[in-house]
Amino acid sequence: MSPETPPHNRFAEAFKNHQAALRGFIAKRMPSKEDCEDVLQDVFYRLLKTADAESPIQQVSAWLYAVARNLIIDRRRKHREDRLSQYPRDDDDGEYCPEPFYDDGLSVETEYLRTLVWDALADALAELPDEQRAVFELMELEGFSVREISESTGVGVNTLLSRKYYAVQHLRRRLKGLYEELASPAGSP
Repeated sequence: MSPETPPHNRFAEAFKNHQAALRGFIAKRMPSKEDCEDVLQDVFYRLLKTADAESPIQQVSAWLYAVARNLIIDRRRKHREDRLSQYPRDDDDGEYCPEPFYDDGLSVETEYLRTLVWDALADALAELPDEQRAVFELMELEGFSVREISESTGVGVNTLLSRKYYAVQHLRRRLKGLYEELASPAGSP
């Protein structure tokens, strides 16, 4: 695209050239069609907002994908934070979740524990291969079923379950020390 092209023509050209591929990129990372469309619209809305900028975007394609990736990450992060407050106090498998994560009083200790756990989880998730991390986040933090993810991504159910299994094994090993520290009574070794 030439910088001399009027802003509205540059936008229309970018939309025409990148919309289909960008939709596919987003759809692979967002199982819900509605979320995919929302992110796609937000990306092009942000591009439209830059139309009157003094210096036009030089690498439109790279810019679009970077914005899409950031919006997807932001959406997942927000879903993850929203979902934590919805977890039951006792898991289906009978494991107890520590009380501070359900205490509505926002004491300094509670906030510290929440931050500690979220940071440890984020670090452990960052160590996973992208495919394993995505499946774990979508199923456990965002509440999508394996079937929904399979239909959205085209990846088989067994493959997704295998990826989740390996993610869970890694997270259990990685977070075991923190769990034991939080679960032990105060003052015990």
